Amino acid sequence: MRNLRLRLFLVASTSLVSCTPALAQSNPDEIVVTARRVEERLQDVPISMTVFDDTQLDNRNVTSGADLATYTPSLSANSRYGPEAASFALRGFVQENFTSPSVAVYFADVIGPRAQGGTPGGNGAGVGQFFDLQNVQILKGPQGTLFGRNTTGGAVLIVPQRPKDELGGYLEGSYGNFDMYRLQGVLNVPLSDTFKVRLGFERHKRDGYLKNRSDIGPDALGDVNYWAVRAAVVADLTPNLENYTIVRYSHSDSNGITGKVTVANAAGCDQGVDRSRFGLPTAGTTASFLAPIACAQGIARSRSQNYGYWDVENGNPDPYLKIDQWSVINTTTWNASDTITIKNIASYQQFAQRQAFNIGADNYVIPASNPNPAFRGLPFTWVGLAPDPNLPNVEQYTATEELQIQGRSSDGKLNYVLGGYYETSGPLSPFQGSYSPISYTSNVTVAPGVTIPVLATISCTDLQALQCRGVDSLGTGRFPGLVQNSLTRYDYENIGFFAQGTYNLTDQLSVTGGIRYTIDKVTGEGATRQIFFYAPNTPTFTCAAYPTRSAVNPENCLTQIKQKSEKPTWLIDIDYKPIPDVLLYAKYSRGYRQGNVNASNTVPVAWGPEKVDAYEIGAKTSFRGTVSGYFNVAAFYNDFSDQQLAANLVPDPSIPNNTNSPAQAIVNAGKSKIQGVEIDAAINAYGAGVSVGYAYLDTELKSYSPPVFAGYLPPTTGALVGGALPQSPKHRITITPSYTLPLDESLGQVTIAATYTYTAKQVASNDTPLGILPSSNLWNLNLNWNSIGGSPVDLAGFVTNLTNEKYPIFVGNSWLSTGTESLILGQPRMYGVRLKVRFGGE
Repeated sequence: MRNLRLRLFLVASTSLVSCTPALAQSNPDEIVVTARRVEERLQDVPISMTVFDDTQLDNRNVTSGADLATYTPSLSANSRYGPEAASFALRGFVQENFTSPSVAVYFADVIGPRAQGGTPGGNGAGVGQFFDLQNVQILKGPQGTLFGRNTTGGAVLIVPQRPKDELGGYLEGSYGNFDMYRLQGVLNVPLSDTFKVRLGFERHKRDGYLKNRSDIGPDALGDVNYWAVRAAVVADLTPNLENYTIVRYSHSDSNGITGKVTVANAAGCDQGVDRSRFGLPTAGTTASFLAPIACAQGIARSRSQNYGYWDVENGNPDPYLKIDQWSVINTTTWNASDTITIKNIASYQQFAQRQAFNIGADNYVIPASNPNPAFRGLPFTWVGLAPDPNLPNVEQYTATEELQIQGRSSDGKLNYVLGGYYETSGPLSPFQGSYSPISYTSNVTVAPGVTIPVLATISCTDLQALQCRGVDSLGTGRFPGLVQNSLTRYDYENIGFFAQGTYNLTDQLSVTGGIRYTIDKVTGEGATRQIFFYAPNTPTFTCAAYPTRSAVNPENCLTQIKQKSEKPTWLIDIDYKPIPDVLLYAKYSRGYRQGNVNASNTVPVAWGPEKVDAYEIGAKTSFRGTVSGYFNVAAFYNDFSDQQLAANLVPDPSIPNNTNSPAQAIVNAGKSKIQGVEIDAAINAYGAGVSVGYAYLDTELKSYSPPVFAGYLPPTTGALVGGALPQSPKHRITITPSYTLPLDESLGQVTIAATYTYTAKQVASNDTPLGILPSSNLWNLNLNWNSIGGSPVDLAGFVTNLTNEKYPIFVGNSWLSTGTESLILGQPRMYGVRLKVRFGGE
């Protein structure tokens, strides 16, 4: 450990000496951030962070959290369920299904609404948040003192534009390939000197880039279709009292995405499979039945018809992803005196999501070899997902209340923030629910002491009306079809008390200390019903965990599970300015992420909190003049324990009549180390500039010891002991050169820019032969002509993924259950033009 920290210190020190003249971007004095809940110059904040202003976001065409991750070293996004529902990983800290975020997303200082369902949805940067912004700030490392909810990985702060003093606004339109159009409009109206209003809207639509070759459902998936509105009001109630209110609403209605099945654990379809690690499917497992079917059907069609890279097969007749989200945020700021400011932030949010798709990205029909002619050609799936007919998959409210006292001593040497935080979240309906048709294996006795395995599945003409029939590989119809009906509701209560202060020992040397005490409670109730079809269109209801109970009323199946934790977290930081434009700092912090529960499993589970001890040293330098810019570097080491890891549960086929469904549990079963170096730098001179971001990550799962789950095989996780953590590429670099043409101001300003992003290979999941994602090289181009001919008109052309790079962004992770694997594909080349007309003070 001692030698490691010494090496990290030498890396940071050497970088300062050798690289300072090489890189930087715009004037660092102009970059203002709120990483410590007050406005500060970026270069004065002893925190490793990446900041994008509104222009940079536009030039990179960032419209979702997944887009943001593309350009941020050490930030990754899991977009398995679509960019609208992406979750973040930062410095190797990953959010698994059902866990609270390891990277919290804040809009206007308020955390994203909770959404606890079977697939990710809320908790993050949803659609309609990335227009009319001041900036986006990515804070790296544990956020355990000042921010609303404790996280181990970091935080993403989305800062919207506030109402301004001048009448103005803009209208912007974009058009591109895939019939993309995006409209934005903003109107800023100062109704008086003390009352200002800002209204905005966004409409974004684009056809899908995943061409559906199955003739089932829509022609394409991976589309975009949302609109969002926002209203903000600033009222200066008195010279010392300000009230700032934001109301926003967004609605997204797309086809969702699907994976592309590319490999099956069957002869002829297993190219590239490492047989030393991945053997043939165990006889009698679901995988032993489904892998040959996938090979003979979808994969065979893909080869014979020469499918392109972005050609997929969808087996769901009506796939969709619908998300509605709205919120009210009120911030009241009272300058009680010259040295004390009292700030209150209150919010109420609602999130609802409906989603339907085949989880394994499959498109199966009963093969022609089935003995029963009535079964042949019937469609079925491994595991499907659709909302309960009367309920959304996810629906939850979140309310927060935060009180801050910001102050400074009369001599200006001490600056502090004291406060308390309260959050409550709960269901909007009696339940949130899903229907999942499921394939499973069973055993049938054909002679005394002799059994043979059978694949039992279900084929539905109308799932939500329960118009379904059981189908089996023997063609007998003796084995019931199964639809799992998961009904859940969750209640959260989070309480925190915090204090943080910075004391200036001298004009150059400061010490920051912070502490927080957090109390987290969660209660989950689950009513998991198994709906069996012993005869066509005739459902029989059974409680999964309590087979003897009546399940006609789902509340008869309820199981309650709770989890509570109380933890202190803290921060100690020393920063030193040898000269005004150089900041050196060293920091130690304790990070914590609350435990949680999953009430939708057949057997509900709970898990406890995780913690991390984080060490960081860094430096920030800036320089001015004809050549201006900045160079920031940070080296970090994280000791991670009680890590919340996903345990992939595959039903044990050796158990007779085992109808457990494939599942994923979260367990406190890991210890990890995460260390690395980050660089954020830029330089401008004579109209030319270049910005560089680089992250080196060295992660390792040191231990994994999950519990045993009844009815399942020993659980595995996405990482190997001794191997790298998921979503943690060892190297990632972004380089953005730009040049502004030396034109007369009367002609406007023309800037040409490109962004290159290299991401090294990384682990998505070690449970699958496709789980190591290859490296990728992405190029974006932008041509901007601002203030054309001195007018308030801006014109831009843009291209993303210029070289049409073919790269996966995640895997379906179904290999152990189905013997097949799918890839979630990155977007192909997209291009277009953007026209913006400004008026008034904009």
